[in-house]
Amino acid sequence: METKTPTSTPSNFIKNIVIEDLNSGKVSQVVTRFPPEPNGYLHIGHAKSIVLNFELADEFKGLTNLRFDDTNPVKEDTEYVESIKADVEWLGFKWDGLFFASNYFEEMYNRAVILIRKGLAYVDDQTADQIRESRGTLTAPGTNSPHRDRSVEENLSLFERMRAGEFKDGERVLRAKIDMSSPNINFRDPVIYRVVHAHHHNTGDAWCIYPMYAYAHPIEDAIEGVTHSICTLEFEDQRPFYDWVIRECEMPNVPRQYEFARLNLTNTVMSKRKLKQLVDEKAVDGWDDPRMPTISGLRRRGFTPEAIRTFAREIGVARSNSTVDAKMLDHFIREDLKLKALRTMGILNPLKVVITNYPEDSVELLDAENNSENPEMGNRQIPFSREIYIEQEDFMENPPNKYFRLFPGNEVRLKNAYFIKCNDFVKDDSGKVIELHCTYDVETKSGSGFTGRKVKGTIHWVDAKSAVPAEFRLYEPLILDDQEDENASFLENLNPNSLQIVQGFVEAGMKEAKPHDKFQFFRHGYFNVDPKHTTNDKLVFNLIVSLKSSFEV
Repeated sequence: METKTPTSTPSNFIKNIVIEDLNSGKVSQVVTRFPPEPNGYLHIGHAKSIVLNFELADEFKGLTNLRFDDTNPVKEDTEYVESIKADVEWLGFKWDGLFFASNYFEEMYNRAVILIRKGLAYVDDQTADQIRESRGTLTAPGTNSPHRDRSVEENLSLFERMRAGEFKDGERVLRAKIDMSSPNINFRDPVIYRVVHAHHHNTGDAWCIYPMYAYAHPIEDAIEGVTHSICTLEFEDQRPFYDWVIRECEMPNVPRQYEFARLNLTNTVMSKRKLKQLVDEKAVDGWDDPRMPTISGLRRRGFTPEAIRTFAREIGVARSNSTVDAKMLDHFIREDLKLKALRTMGILNPLKVVITNYPEDSVELLDAENNSENPEMGNRQIPFSREIYIEQEDFMENPPNKYFRLFPGNEVRLKNAYFIKCNDFVKDDSGKVIELHCTYDVETKSGSGFTGRKVKGTIHWVDAKSAVPAEFRLYEPLILDDQEDENASFLENLNPNSLQIVQGFVEAGMKEAKPHDKFQFFRHGYFNVDPKHTTNDKLVFNLIVSLKSSFEV
């Protein structure tokens, strides 16, 4: 598949269909729905669908429902329901109606009875394996069940007994009676009800038979008056069965299903099953781990709803599958934060610097811009004294050519402060440099207008006396596309460098930073205060995105 890059006019063929339907009078009001199954947390692919459904209806003054397709009690949980509602609201959308498929279980049962009375459904005693084997293949037709020609009366009786709880899980199913020789395997008498003795998060123990998703979904759309049922391309082969259910169940409203290409991102796990595996096997710090592509994970990492919405719009809505470069998502969070985030200084790998000619007990406050691209954010004052921290990488004992930071005898500018010159350094027993001795030039204070000489290097720093200890969590993709071993298990392909934790310092003024506050640390990137691990005594920052990328719009 090709890698997709943004265009000036993102495609949206579904929008064109809606316009045509409105102009032709096929629909008078657009009604869409976002129908997640509450069996996991939403991810960035769902965000594309959320934006599409809600914004499409909003553009044409229509309605969008949030509906939980909760037809499988074994895999569903109220935790997932609440997380999905929170994610949709955080993205900036408000549903017009909140529904559950389980609200319609009685109606679905009654529609199944209609099918039985019409001779279009029957109870099958075969096991799941037998049904699977008899369905045939893509090139060979299926074979009829020995129970396919049961009478209407017998099927009605058995179906009532299924509902009454007389049978064990898997002992009997209700199947649609269509065509076992159909070239579309979804038409080969699909199962529409099964026996499941399990507690349901919404209906409790009221039911022990549950409709299959492919049967329930079109009925839900029809009950709610959905006009445009938008789903991803893997459901295209099921559209004929979708239409069959609507027609044969005699639903008064007739929704139409439209398929679009799902979102595929480079270096990103987009399978809900695999994401759940990561959580269950504790390979990550829960569904909201900042490395996860879940909406809750992106939120905890520091992505904004504005950036995600813009990303979803710009990738467009197409019929053909493609893969989007994950750097495109990074681009939009940079664009969103560049005028919002306070630009400050943080040291991730500290190296102490003693300014030997600075007064020992003196502390002065220096002016610094909060965001050079947004003057309205104003200025702040940062303390400066005899001892500071710089990055270890900003000093080299024996530098290569064109290295303009600190080395013995060289002079650099401290951002918002003074010129300093390295005169000496101290090593520990292993030979590692642990301290620099420098001098400063009082005449070179930032903002003083000094022009006596120039330096080629500018480095950032924090005042050692007032610096706030902080933990920095640096991220890489959980899985790298170019290193995936097809013969290895999913978990064996995880990137061992996906998380790196380092201890450093930030400016004194950041002591009061709160969870989800966002900052740009000079030279390092954009960071978010982690809401899970940050305490009153400990600041933890998640790297949202680096400052620069090779990606171009």
